[in-house]
Amino acid sequence: MIRFFSFVGLAMAAVLSTAALPQTTQAAEKVTLAEGKLVMTAPASWKRKQPRVRIIEHEFEAPSKDGVCRVTVMGAGGDVKANIARWISQFTQADGGSTKKRTKQSQEKVAGQTVHLVDISGDFKDQRGPFSPVKLRADYRMLGAIIVTEKTGKYFVKLYGPKKAVAEHERGFRDLVGSLKVVK
Repeated sequence: MIRFFSFVGLAMAAVLSTAALPQTTQAAEKVTLAEGKLVMTAPASWKRKQPRVRIIEHEFEAPSKDGVCRVTVMGAGGDVKANIARWISQFTQADGGSTKKRTKQSQEKVAGQTVHLVDISGDFKDQRGPFSPVKLRADYRMLGAIIVTEKTGKYFVKLYGPKKAVAEHERGFRDLVGSLKVVK
């Protein structure tokens, strides 16, 4: 009888000790574009979401103690400079200054493809579509990338949200863009 209670006690202790352990580890999310010809890897901490609008191919939520960021990946058309100008026009400055002058822009090569990067901060004019009402979101930031591929067109990658939350996910954004691979 004592052996039985000892066994039950050990079994309960084992169950209780493993209950405190994480049951699964979150895997990084694969992001495929151009019918699998382009692949990137999103951070495991980002949560895949159903895209809010049809033109977005992949959408993630990047949670933070300072708010939630939205991450979108989609095919793109049009001129690179015109798209960057449109993104800049979605921001205003509380002090009336020039958003364009405060925007940081750079260009780099990733997997042999040209990537245009922008970093924009200010009050964001959030709008779901061209005929939807605008909701002004104070103290926001957007990190954007326009990937110009040699064979499969252009793609937008954007991370935006409260400025402090975006700062927390900046590394993840850069890792996502930097993980670009061209699959032959």
